[in-house]
Amino acid sequence: MDSNVQPAQLSGRRVLVTGAARGLGASIARCLAQAGGSVCLSDVRREQGEKLCAALTVEGHDVRFVELDVRDADAVATVIEELEQGGWPLDILVNNAAVDVTKAIEHLTADEVTHVVTTNLLGPMYLCLAVYRRMVARGGGHIVNILSTASNRTWTEAGPYAASKTGLRAFTHTLFQEAQRDCPGIGITGVVAGGMETPFITERFPDADTSKLQHPDVVAGAVLSALSVPATSSMAEVVVVPRNEPSWP
Repeated sequence: MDSNVQPAQLSGRRVLVTGAARGLGASIARCLAQAGGSVCLSDVRREQGEKLCAALTVEGHDVRFVELDVRDADAVATVIEELEQGGWPLDILVNNAAVDVTKAIEHLTADEVTHVVTTNLLGPMYLCLAVYRRMVARGGGHIVNILSTASNRTWTEAGPYAASKTGLRAFTHTLFQEAQRDCPGIGITGVVAGGMETPFITERFPDADTSKLQHPDVVAGAVLSALSVPATSSMAEVVVVPRNEPSWP
């Protein structure tokens, strides 16, 4: 038997990527579109999202854009319902949208904590609530949650971020176990990503040594690899970090 894992061919499969207007989300959207997927890019940054969508369309890819703030549970439910009603049920969900506030805990405000935790933890949970039960009813699908090395090891000035990613990792593991029970056709994968050369880092740390960061396309490739695992196996979690990543293990 040929046990080689071949790159996923996503033709005919509908994908939603959150936080897709730039950075890692844009890399994931492009990677999955190039693999033949029909990709819905979502983000709060409408102008950037629509610009990327237009560029991918010119390249011949089947893409669309929807403005979505994942912190809004009602908006999440509405977007998923509208996709369903429009004949566009999701086969793949990639929860990528995330934010951070780089402050010591003693200087954080309640609003800042709420923003980070709602975006990074509750948002993906809202999307999973809306999508997972539909995947179970259809008998298949795949959910990928983008995690962080902060879900394994903390550092200063990242309290809410570490808490949110640790919580999302725990939720992902639980969802994996429930999918094993509920529907063998559903894949659940957590992608633990180390430092990347994206605006998420460079805007907050303009003096960062980018030679020590990985390109987001590498992590996007890991997402595609998770989608490439044969149905007889599961990729519950994958870790992708730069060679000199200081926060892993």
